[in-house]
Amino acid sequence: MTSLVRHVTIDCADAYALASFWAAALDAKLGDDDLPGDPEAVVESPGANLLFIQVPEAKEVKNRVHLDLQPQDRTRDEEVERLLALGATLLDDRRNADGTGWATLADPEGNEFCVERSAAERAAAS
Repeated sequence: MTSLVRHVTIDCADAYALASFWAAALDAKLGDDDLPGDPEAVVESPGANLLFIQVPEAKEVKNRVHLDLQPQDRTRDEEVERLLALGATLLDDRRNADGTGWATLADPEGNEFCVERSAAERAAAS
């Protein structure tokens, strides 16, 4: 039998706080037993769970792996604005006038992720 990805694990300084950001970003829920100050917290999300592990060292360089988000019920630009309001930071704006492209953001601890066009936006363009 093959292996399955159980979690995508992200090292961080504050597991509960960062998991809370991602739970809001993904409209998902934190694990039932996760509390502020816990060294681990999980975001239970359709597709893949995210596991946040508290580590002593700070993030120093660009992520080698990152998440690409595709909005389900809003446009890419609406999703970018929503994520910025939750505490994300815009790092690189690769959105083009013709509607293609993406935006690269960082979560509150500086982990990069991208926001792509929704499926509806892609379908409308083809």
